[in-house]
Amino acid sequence: MGHFEVLDATDFEALKSVVLKYKITQIFHLVAILSANGEKFPLNTWDINMKSLFNVLEVSRLHGINKVFYPSSIAVFGEDVEKDNTPQNPNLTPLTVYGMSKVAGENWASYYHKRYGLDVRSLRYPGVIGYQSMPGGGTTDYAVDIYHKAVKNESFECFLEASTHLPMIFIDDAIRATIELMDAPVEEISVRTSYNLSGMSFAPQEVFDVIKKTIPNFEITYKPDFRQGIADSCLIVLMILRPKKIGVGNQNTTWKT
Repeated sequence: MGHFEVLDATDFEALKSVVLKYKITQIFHLVAILSANGEKFPLNTWDINMKSLFNVLEVSRLHGINKVFYPSSIAVFGEDVEKDNTPQNPNLTPLTVYGMSKVAGENWASYYHKRYGLDVRSLRYPGVIGYQSMPGGGTTDYAVDIYHKAVKNESFECFLEASTHLPMIFIDDAIRATIELMDAPVEEISVRTSYNLSGMSFAPQEVFDVIKKTIPNFEITYKPDFRQGIADSCLIVLMILRPKKIGVGNQNTTWKT
């Protein structure tokens, strides 16, 4: 078992204390208020998402952290982005505070690399899904919650329209991509904002149809809310993973574009 600390990531001194206490050499910065919850509390979302990132970047710069991982998101894309095979460097015009904070974070990551030589690496995750965790306030969370409702023999009210396709990735694949990125030699990292990351794309109705094959009595109703607008901004975004090839282990992985 490793060490575990409860930490307020917006507290610079507390973060610095933990880094020095355990002689930390790499930081995986996973603190954020996600898209749907972020729209309920936009100013708080901006403060937490940006303050926690600045603390990580500054602690890393001042105390010799070797590598920093910063997770970005498909939320950086806006309505005008190319929907099929979204390019690596489109015009980023996000429609949510969460997406705005991620775009800003990408640029700060690039700045700290260029200005201070800090090795910050990043991926633009699709919706990350897995059975181990309950929904955490994201627009893609229906794809997790629907299974929990099904196994409890409860009906499911979906906050998206039945045909709303969104890009997703299984959590094990997201973790693998993250580890491969962080293990890659520094000379192979050519994108210092954030790499696009591909997964799969499906709609709520497709998930429901699959579950019905196993749980015939499962029922769903559709009641789209404000999250439908968030989903529409990245509807059917099928992203290309910019690394030219991905294998098992970094000897088969190149991150150059």
